[in-house]
Order: sequence, then C-alpha cells, then structure tokens
Amino acid sequence: MEKEKRDKIYRIIMMISISVFITFIITSISLYTYFLNNPISITSSSSNSTKNIASKLEAYKKIIEKYYLGEIDENALVEGAIAGYVAGLGDPYTEYISKEDMEDYLDDTMGNFVGIGIYMIKNTEYDKIQVLSTIKGGSAEEAGIKAGDLILTVDGVSYSANDMTIASSNIKGEEGTKVTIEIYRDGETIKFELTRTKVKVNQVEGEVISDNIGYIQFSSFDETTAEDFKTEFEKLNKQGIKSLIIDLRNNGGGIVDQALEIADFVAEKDAVLLYEVDKNQKETIKKSITEPIINMPIIILTNENTASASEILAGALKDLGKAKTVGTTTYGKGVIQQILSLTDGSGLKITIEEYQTPNKNKIHKVGIKPDVEIELTDSKEDVQLQKAIELLK
Repeated sequence: MEKEKRDKIYRIIMMISISVFITFIITSISLYTYFLNNPISITSSSSNSTKNIASKLEAYKKIIEKYYLGEIDENALVEGAIAGYVAGLGDPYTEYISKEDMEDYLDDTMGNFVGIGIYMIKNTEYDKIQVLSTIKGGSAEEAGIKAGDLILTVDGVSYSANDMTIASSNIKGEEGTKVTIEIYRDGETIKFELTRTKVKVNQVEGEVISDNIGYIQFSSFDETTAEDFKTEFEKLNKQGIKSLIIDLRNNGGGIVDQALEIADFVAEKDAVLLYEVDKNQKETIKKSITEPIINMPIIILTNENTASASEILAGALKDLGKAKTVGTTTYGKGVIQQILSLTDGSGLKITIEEYQTPNKNKIHKVGIKPDVEIELTDSKEDVQLQKAIELLK
C-alpha cells in the first residue's frame, strides 16, 4: 500500500509539465556550529558605501514620515530594507532570516518542526504554491492532501508562488493549533482544517523487494539522516540483501555532511568525495575517512527534483564507480550555503561555494545525467524502479 502511494506521488509530479523552483528543500547547507555559537557583529562601518546606503535610506525615511498616511512600523521598515538589500544579489539561495524566524529556520534545517507535514514548490505556470509531497505521519497526509495540489489560501489569505516563505511561516505554528488550507485539484476547490503537530521532516524508509534487493528512500538530508540510513541498511542486510537501490527522486537536499557521510559508507577510505571551490578559487577536498561498510551493487534513482546534497551523493558514488544512476537528469543545484548567525539574533543564509564531483564535473545548472535514462510514463508501473530491479538481477 505504501509503495502504491509512493508510486502515485511520482506519477503525479512527472505528469505536471511546469517550470518549478524548489525552495528550502533544494539546498545544500554547510552547518558550522562556530558561526551559530559566535554571531557575526553587525556594527556599522564607516565606509563610503555604507554611508551612501544610510543616506539614501534616511532620505526615504523622511519622505515616508512626511507623506505616508498610515501608521509606521520602524522595525518592519528595517527588516524590509535588509531583506531587500540581500534579495538584490539576485541569488535565489541567499536570503535574510529575521530574528523571529531564525529558530524555526534552524529547526526546519535540522529536520523537525511544528506544522502539517508538506513539501512545497513554486508553480510558475499558475503562480501558485504547489504541494510537492506530504510527509508520512503528518496531518496533511492523514487528511488527504496530495502531491500536485495547488494551495489557494491559508486561513483565508491568498498567496502567490513568490509568497511561499510567508505562506510556509503561516502554515507552521504552535503544536495543537489549527490551520485552514484551501487547495485546487482537478478542477475542484477543497478546504481542509488541519491540526499542527510536531513533524519529523525526513524519515528514512527501507524494505526488501524482489530477489534480495534492498530499497532505501528519503526526501532530504537533516542532522540524523546518515545514522538513520545506516540503521535501515543494517536491518536490510540482516535480511540477506545482495544489492541496494537508493531512491533520491524528489530529494531536494539539505546538510552536506550527511550526504558525505552516506557516501563514506560506500567509498574506499581516502577516496575523494567532493571538491568545494570558494570565490577566490580556493579548493577544499572532502575525502572518505573510514573503510566502507556497504559492499554490494548499488543503483541510485534520480529525477529532475533530485538536487544539491542528493546530487553530491549521486555524483560521488557514480564517479567512483560505486553506483549506477537510473532515471532522469538531476536538478543542477551545485552551490553550497552557509547559515550565519548575527549579533541581533537574525541570520543570513549565503552562497559561499560551488561544488564539483570527484571527477571535477560541475553540477550547477547542468545536473547529473543518469547512466540509464528512463522517463516515468502515465502507467501505474514505476518503470524507473523496475529498470533498476532489472539491472540488479
């Protein structure tokens, strides 16, 4: 039953011919506790550039105070100015995080939050927020919300695709409180009243399928993903599996170190897993540090929503000859973000490096082409999974 549900989600996503941009879950985040425990000072400098910005903002402030009819919220203006300044970089992955949102943002990154349990993307064709998938055990899944649903309103307020961050914040809230979501599906508008619950964002799930083939699937990389993956593999290994399928379809990424740790389970000790290149072309090499614990044929399933940390894992094992990839070309998000904590309690998620596979192949805006390319069809059968099984047999 669970497999049928999973297959149905994949079919719906593949059938929707739209240009989508996945935010939040399509990210590779490098989490250094140093930057979180030692906030960066935001004391103003005396540079001409800073003075120029300050003088312009002061001019607008005077105009607003003189002419604006409504009440003025100084804090909101400052927050908006900072967010707009950062947005001016034109980098979809760099963003300002307010003091109020910082704790929730870190909780989300670590894989735990209070909400209804959905992944969302921007549907640019309809300018709406779309449900990418539901999280097992969340109230959205239990209520019947499905992948492909377009979110029309949250508590009666309409949101466009570009309002996804605001909508996400309003969908989350205190545990036990309710939120009303109105969605559009197959020409019909449906309203759901959902209870916010504590959700484990990323659950690593495994099972044994035909001919002693193990199957492991997860949808992002949070702080426990590698350990959870190892636990699932050990369970499957005790059941006598001879080969393994790792399903990274619709996995939008997450914490880089977790992807590298999983690659470490497979790669030989001291093998290069990843190259990280900063703005000064300084190169950092990430290598496997332990002996492999997984020694069997592996196939990795990918699609156009396989991104970031997922591409790091798939690219490393493919280049090292430790796995074959089956499916469609990945998303192509090959830059890494660092979350910086600032002294006023706010944060900045900023793009700091580009990554390359062990063979020094770039991924950004290119993606990883699978060894065996196969599209999902309109049929009920998951042909990508079936091809992987066929190859392992």
